[in-house]
Amino acid sequence: MTGTTSPGWYLRRLSRMGPREIGGRVGDTVRRRRWRAAPPDRPRVTGARFTAVLPPAALAAVPGDAAKLLVAEADRLMAGHGRFFGVDRDDLADPDWWYDPKTGRRAPDGYAFDVPYRSEGAVGDIKQIWEPSRHQYLTVLAAAHAVTGDDRYAERVAGHLRSWWAANPPLRGVHWISGIELGIRLLSWVWIRRLLDGWPGAAGLFEENPVALDQIWHHQRWLAAFPSRGSSANNHIVAEAAGQFAAACAFGWFPSSARWRADALRSLDRRLRSNTFGSGLNRELATEYHGLVLELGLAALAEADAAGVPVPASLRLVLLRMTDALAAVVDGRLRPPRQGDADDGHGLVVDGAGTDRWASLLATGDAVFGRLDWWPEVTPADVRTPLLAALIGPAAPAAARPARRPAHFADAGLTILRGPDGIWCRCDGGPHGFLSIAAHAHADALSVEVRHDGVDVLADPGTFCYHGQPEWRTYFRSTLGHNTLELDGGDQSVSGGPFLWTRHARSRVLTADTSGADAARWSAEHDGYRGSVHRRRVELTAATRELRVTDEVRGPRRAARLAFHLGPAVSAELAGHRARLTWTRDGEDRSAVLDLPGELEWRAHRGETGPPLGWYSAGFGRKEAATTLVGTGFTDGAREFTTVLAFHG
Repeated sequence: MTGTTSPGWYLRRLSRMGPREIGGRVGDTVRRRRWRAAPPDRPRVTGARFTAVLPPAALAAVPGDAAKLLVAEADRLMAGHGRFFGVDRDDLADPDWWYDPKTGRRAPDGYAFDVPYRSEGAVGDIKQIWEPSRHQYLTVLAAAHAVTGDDRYAERVAGHLRSWWAANPPLRGVHWISGIELGIRLLSWVWIRRLLDGWPGAAGLFEENPVALDQIWHHQRWLAAFPSRGSSANNHIVAEAAGQFAAACAFGWFPSSARWRADALRSLDRRLRSNTFGSGLNRELATEYHGLVLELGLAALAEADAAGVPVPASLRLVLLRMTDALAAVVDGRLRPPRQGDADDGHGLVVDGAGTDRWASLLATGDAVFGRLDWWPEVTPADVRTPLLAALIGPAAPAAARPARRPAHFADAGLTILRGPDGIWCRCDGGPHGFLSIAAHAHADALSVEVRHDGVDVLADPGTFCYHGQPEWRTYFRSTLGHNTLELDGGDQSVSGGPFLWTRHARSRVLTADTSGADAARWSAEHDGYRGSVHRRRVELTAATRELRVTDEVRGPRRAARLAFHLGPAVSAELAGHRARLTWTRDGEDRSAVLDLPGELEWRAHRGETGPPLGWYSAGFGRKEAATTLVGTGFTDGAREFTTVLAFHG
């Protein structure tokens, strides 16, 4: 058994549930057993029409360079080439929907809920199997048809959808297990139908096709029956509700469509609010999921406005706050923090490779809500923004917005310190993730992340993987895997599995002074190590371009390891307790000196595997060697460890 399917894991997981969640999951189990019989026939549909089309001017507003990127990506896909989580594929002309090219395994057939999808040995890498079947590469092909009128793209989309529908009948196999997959797939189908509207075969592929109608109905029936519950009601339930709502608006052809639409809208509004701090940051404290949830929310809003379905003002307000929060936290190159888990998940994809996700979201926010004076400058350069803006009505929520760029988000415990020449520092003093399992949290309390003109200098190493490689999953979310202090060789929070934390470190911010022109200061502490309190102070001085980090441990003498992870572009020469850092940005040489605490013994690590240390993951499924500086020693009473990072030219 893997660590996620052992009896011990089930007991630990059960311990994080409340009575209501347990009752709901018992009901789900009973329902799954009942559904093992042949799926019911969908109700008869007559006179179905698709009316949620793009306004005539929408495609004309797509920037020319964005269209070129899109078509280039579509042509690679037409040639059968694609890339998912670091794995290149050349079989996309005629894909095997159950095949994992990374392990060479093929998922077994059978009743969906019998498939052991958490076992890489039995199924393969489930993310590699699921990702193409979100059909977001098909939305790219459909978008290429929309901007070029070339029917080759539409015909390829039609062929792949028919192939997928034939290979994945309702409740058979690996693609009927996870609600987030069904929800995102439905959203993709809505946009495929919309983008193919000018193709003569569009109606025959969807509303006049009994197989398509079966699939759409059964997807919505599944989502209505098995919502993510309780401690799992994170970004997954937002995706489920957004997909269900989008399909019930655009494909509202069934007797249950009105009920599904109303229920999904209630769930979406509630879950967007519960998943988002009042400041606008996502409660999972995992930046990529902030992006995913914002994309899903904007896509759902577009469907509502296209269908004339009123939405609560609170839904628009959450999306507005999320957009303002994103604008507030990005660095000078529009890169947000690399905090928590990241799996490269997107809500809606209609752009070519290389399109800046965060610039796209901010451009959409500008088009829908209007930018504030303090927002960073963003030039619209994507396909998605004009399409969403053409569907979303102009009614922005009547709400007070920040008059100045926020730097401290008290509810999320996130603080951004900014200095001259693009110095950017994120300080983490927030909660350990969201809900009782904190599924996408890392043991990173009091960690810092530092950039210079967008280059990772002190980096958050990222995520790399979820399933199948437990030693790497453990490393990338460990305390040692972040720029913070580890005591006695253990994490600040206690892990019970790859997506489960059974004890959460509690952090609190003591100081967050970002108002001064000369210096910005932050301090916080956490109680993750029982019997001791780790307190950290950070000061960024503008005149000297110095960042000073002071760590103090209150409590008994303990073994300590202090880690600083350098970005992959940074080279380090370590001599004693001083490291000279160098890198290049836009052809110019840059440098800094990192003076490390002399009370610790320092070593540089790079690309080590036994155990992992010295790695950076730029995206899910990808990792590269990078330098990590680790100081080892002991805490003694009131001893402080002071680190100074001084930037030069």
